[in-house]
Amino acid sequence: MPAGTLGQTFTVRGRYVQFQVVAATFGIQDYRFLASNAPGTQTVGGDAPVFEAKIPDHRGRVLAGDVLVEIKDDSIELSRTGTGLSMKIQAKDCTQGGLFQMEPERADGTATRIRHVLAAGTFYFDNPNFRAREGDVVPFNPSDPARATTVTVAPRINWANDISPVFVGRDSAQVATRVIPAGCDNQIRRRDNTFATVQHCGRESIWDVASGGRMGMVTGEDGTEVAPPPTNCVQNCQAQNRVRGGAVVLGFPFPVPADVRLRPDFSTGNLTP
Repeated sequence: MPAGTLGQTFTVRGRYVQFQVVAATFGIQDYRFLASNAPGTQTVGGDAPVFEAKIPDHRGRVLAGDVLVEIKDDSIELSRTGTGLSMKIQAKDCTQGGLFQMEPERADGTATRIRHVLAAGTFYFDNPNFRAREGDVVPFNPSDPARATTVTVAPRINWANDISPVFVGRDSAQVATRVIPAGCDNQIRRRDNTFATVQHCGRESIWDVASGGRMGMVTGEDGTEVAPPPTNCVQNCQAQNRVRGGAVVLGFPFPVPADVRLRPDFSTGNLTP
C-alpha cells in the first residue's frame, strides 16, 4: 500500500478477526473476534472484543514508507519502515492458537516499550487451575518426538470475560520483559494456602521488547496448555501453530472467581486510555 494513500488508520478484516492498524506506529486498535463467523462459542451474544489497544512507544520515530502486505492461506504479514525503525505485524484469521505478533526493530538496537490494554469487559486473572498444580511436572509430547520433554507447571496469567466459557488467552513474548506496574499488587492464594503477591493490573500489561523480538498472544485451549517457553528468536520469528494435543491443558474456571481477578484495571504510573 503506497504511503500516500494511507490515512491515520486502516482496517484488517478477515472472516473471524478484525483490527485497526495505526499507520505511523503500527499500533493496534479494537482487536476483536467477529460474531457472525467465529467458530465455537467465543462470540456469544455478539463480537468478542479482545484488545482495546496495543501501543508501541517509538520515542519520536515514525513509520513513513509504503506498507508491504503478504497474504498466504489464513495469515497476513504487514511491514513498514521509517528512519531507524521497522515494524512487522503477523496475524492469523482464526480464534485459536498463536494468532498475532508485533515485531519492532530499531537501528540503535534498543528495546521498544509496548502497552497492552484489554477491551472493556475482558480482564486478566491469575489462573487457579495452574495454582492448583504449581510445581507439578507434566509431559510435553508434540508431533516431533525430538521435542518431547517435561515441563514444570508455573503460575499463569490469562485473560477472559464473563460471556463465554471458552474465551481465554494470554500474552506471549519472545525476548521481552514485562514491566512491573505500580499500584497493582494482588494477593493470590497458593496450593499450600500461603499467598503470593502478583504485581499485574486487570486490563493492562506493559512490556519492553528487544529489537527483533516480538510480542504476541495465544488464545483458546492453547492459552491454558503447559508447554515449554518460546525460544529467544530475534529474526524472522513466526506466529506459532497449535501444538495439537502435545501439551497438558489445564483450562480455567468459568465464571472466573472474583478473588483471582487482578486489580485495579490500570497502574498508578500510567494514564488510562
